[in-house]
Amino acid sequence: MSEQKFPRRALLKGALLGVAAVPVTALLGRTANAAAGKVDPSEPQAKSLGYVEDATKVDAKANPNYKPGQVCSNCLQAQVKPGATEVPCNIFAGRPVAANGWCKVYVKRP
Repeated sequence: MSEQKFPRRALLKGALLGVAAVPVTALLGRTANAAAGKVDPSEPQAKSLGYVEDATKVDAKANPNYKPGQVCSNCLQAQVKPGATEVPCNIFAGRPVAANGWCKVYVKRP
């Protein structure tokens, strides 16, 4: 009798693990798709960080930390590539941002 219970338990465990894995794989797929393209300023994360593709268009009243000359290409979070118009950003999971862009997380590169 105990021989019959073990396979049933193993089957149930496997089924539960399979059901639990479905949302995880869907989440991973969504993340991979999001990582493929350039950051859009209208995305929720970009909006919450005040990201703009042209730093000269930053609303200084809404973003008092902004100072002229602060751009993504000289930010600590960006993975700078000389002469590039887009640079990968650590804040946006390595997705490219405009080199002349700006966001509230800006930190001057030493």
